Amino acid sequence: MAKAFEMKDFDLTGKVAWVTGASYGIGFAIAKAFHAAGAKIVFNDRGQEQLDKGFANYKENGMNDVHGYICDVTKEDQVIETVKKIEKDVGVVDILVNNAGIIKRIPMTEMSAEDFRAVIDVDLNAPFIVSKAVIPGMIKKGHGKIINICSMMSELGRETVSAYAAAKGGLKMLTKNICSEYGADNIQCNGIGPGYIATPQTAPLREKQPDGSRHPFDQFICGRTPAGRWLDPEELAGPAVFLASDASNAVNGHILYVDGGILAYIGKQPK
Repeated sequence: MAKAFEMKDFDLTGKVAWVTGASYGIGFAIAKAFHAAGAKIVFNDRGQEQLDKGFANYKENGMNDVHGYICDVTKEDQVIETVKKIEKDVGVVDILVNNAGIIKRIPMTEMSAEDFRAVIDVDLNAPFIVSKAVIPGMIKKGHGKIINICSMMSELGRETVSAYAAAKGGLKMLTKNICSEYGADNIQCNGIGPGYIATPQTAPLREKQPDGSRHPFDQFICGRTPAGRWLDPEELAGPAVFLASDASNAVNGHILYVDGGILAYIGKQPK
């Protein structure tokens, strides 16, 4: 007989949570939510300057007990060494969020194979490398949670993002395969597919035009989203805590789209 649900099932107290690329933006919002739920936060970035900016962001938000490491998640040797450091300094990773990602908006026929590979390397190969590195520790510990940050482009195509869509579609299937291979080890691997999020990176797309009108892409996104707006990074917090907690122990291989309803909506009828 299954145990009765309790609110403490959402509690992450004492859990070690590694959120890759969480110096700012979506990853930072998720890490902040995990911290509020009691987790020990680990993040990484490629260089010291980015890492220092991350530490400053955490400190500004009253989080002085986070652990940060320089690590390029596309480099397997660096990832293996970072996992060893995390286990020594903080403990075995209980929760992994594969958040680090890049996008190159280039028409497919103009995109070099090198640029295509660069996106695949960060957005698909890196989640494979990092997941592979933490799964053995999760198996020994008897549980684990892996959350892959997928995308609308895990389901949809759009001009200029062929590499990104290919990577995020592949990440969706990697999520399902990790579930298939390691579900029996009490490891749950799920994805979150954010909609269009208001971050510093998307700010230029939301700025008013010189004539006072909205940016065409801003109009497009708000018109395509039933919620009629861009989403805030903090709106990913609840879904992320759910997927990281014992409350989701029976949820595995699932992609939770936090998109304001985009995937349910065909769009407004022209007037």
